Amino acid sequence: MTRLEENWSLTRETVGDGRLSVVMPVRNLAGSIARNLEATADLFESHGVAAELVPVDDGSDDGTAGEIARLAASFPRGRVAIKPVYLERNGGKGAALKAGFEASSGEYVMLLDGDLDIHPKQTPWFFREMVEKGADAVIGSKRHRRSVVQYPWHRRLASFCYFALVRIFVGLPITDTQTGMKLFRRETLRDAIGRMLVKTYAFDLELLAIAHSRGAKIAEAPVVIRFGQKFGCLKANTVWTMAKDSLAVFYRLRILKYYDRVEIPPKLGREPLVSIVIACPNRSWMLDECLAAIEKQTYRNFETIVLDDEKTGKIRPAEKRNIGICEAKGEIVAFIDDDAYPDPKWLEYAVRHFGDETVGAVGGPGVTPPGDPYMAKVGGRVYSNLMVSGNYRYRYRAGGVCRDVDDYPSCNLFVRKRLLDSTGGYRTDFWPGEDTLLCKDIVDGGSRIFYDPWVIVYHHRRALFAPHLRQLGRYAFHRGYFAKRFPSNSLRLPYFIPSAFVLYCVLWLAAVAVPTPDSMPLWAWTAWHGFICVPMMAYLVLAAVTSFSINPLTWLLTVCGVASTHFVYGVRFIQGLAAKKAPCEFIGKDHV
Repeated sequence: MTRLEENWSLTRETVGDGRLSVVMPVRNLAGSIARNLEATADLFESHGVAAELVPVDDGSDDGTAGEIARLAASFPRGRVAIKPVYLERNGGKGAALKAGFEASSGEYVMLLDGDLDIHPKQTPWFFREMVEKGADAVIGSKRHRRSVVQYPWHRRLASFCYFALVRIFVGLPITDTQTGMKLFRRETLRDAIGRMLVKTYAFDLELLAIAHSRGAKIAEAPVVIRFGQKFGCLKANTVWTMAKDSLAVFYRLRILKYYDRVEIPPKLGREPLVSIVIACPNRSWMLDECLAAIEKQTYRNFETIVLDDEKTGKIRPAEKRNIGICEAKGEIVAFIDDDAYPDPKWLEYAVRHFGDETVGAVGGPGVTPPGDPYMAKVGGRVYSNLMVSGNYRYRYRAGGVCRDVDDYPSCNLFVRKRLLDSTGGYRTDFWPGEDTLLCKDIVDGGSRIFYDPWVIVYHHRRALFAPHLRQLGRYAFHRGYFAKRFPSNSLRLPYFIPSAFVLYCVLWLAAVAVPTPDSMPLWAWTAWHGFICVPMMAYLVLAAVTSFSINPLTWLLTVCGVASTHFVYGVRFIQGLAAKKAPCEFIGKDHV
């Protein structure tokens, strides 16, 4: 028996009566995916290894999903099955691998790039390393002394630089993180993937950093890689995203110690019914888009309650949602706006948290849709800007860490039905701001509101400038009013900062407008104008840095949007703070 045959025999013995799951992320490979899946299936079948292939189509637009479906219809064949996963929108390699893992069932899970630049015939060497070294994970390494790699020089240079930074900041005891073939014991991968946040390029780094920090033993195996000439220059956006995500991994791992304390939701023994409540004025293309996305949910035990003016009359959103709560049959009520639409795994990722009885509500980010008009996208950039939302940016962008919150908007909020019944639902004497008071009641009652960055909806933005500022002004007025009347979740320092900025602007304008006395010494004149102008210059520099975009027009508009947002919010917050009563008049049209 040859060495290779011995390794295949060892692979069969290790898998035993179970199954090897091969998760293969795929995007726009219509011309080769069927051939690659056939080759992989034939390989495992010929060597007697029971396997399930889990190709994950990551929002391809070239017919890849159809090719996968066509081939999957002819399986299982012998010991090999195909369990395809289809993601409607491109979410990144990390999101694809997470979805594929959750659809898999094998005791051993291999992550394998769908283009087969690394051929799965190298599988037995991975199992050999796992068994001999007692490893929990085995990764392919381009720097292994027995690896054979055809790799462009500029990619080698980028890989070396990246590895050096990883070794310094993250401290992984391995020589490579990005090679697209990895083998895991299921429990090791499950523990790590449940703590992950990165969805794009730094997924591999975060996965291995978590596994290592959790005590997993990681070994390396040699690989044969022939990339040919397919790799061009690295895009600036790719490099920037990779660097940003990698630094975020370092921050969460070394500074926050986040991965050790993040909660993994317990498994639910059943699938509770979810009642989705949508309050809206009338039928619209946005509502149709929302309902279409709801029908594509991977979690199927739900009902949808649409409350438009024709059904309820012309009443406020809070009153409509209360009607929805009364009609709901589910244990969990999910609130979403009609100008938002959910990710296909929206329900699946949210419901799992309700296995913890301390969790009363769950929320997730409202991300700007990729198809929004240009000025609406700029409005979304303003909302997610560090200087605008500060520590609350997690509401408007994917990513961030899991956390407990005490206030969350109803555009993406799940609440236990029994809590809604006990609190009386939404207060109807305030709009907007009724969701802030609902969250106050939930937290005051001793339940938690949990934020999960994977529970995503895509929320259409108001265009800069007038629609954006009009909506923002209403929010700011009520926040100012709530800060004095309901301080438990509204009396927060960040809400006062825009008002301080407005007061500074007034003083700055007054100081600049007052003529300088001729008798003032030069040093005094310089010191005075430096004192009043340096903060403004620092503000403009920070606004420019945090708003950076390669597109000069987008950059300029975002800076202007940040400044105008601060000014309008600051003025309206002061008005709310000084008001004796918060108006609650109905505004019939509040849509894009």
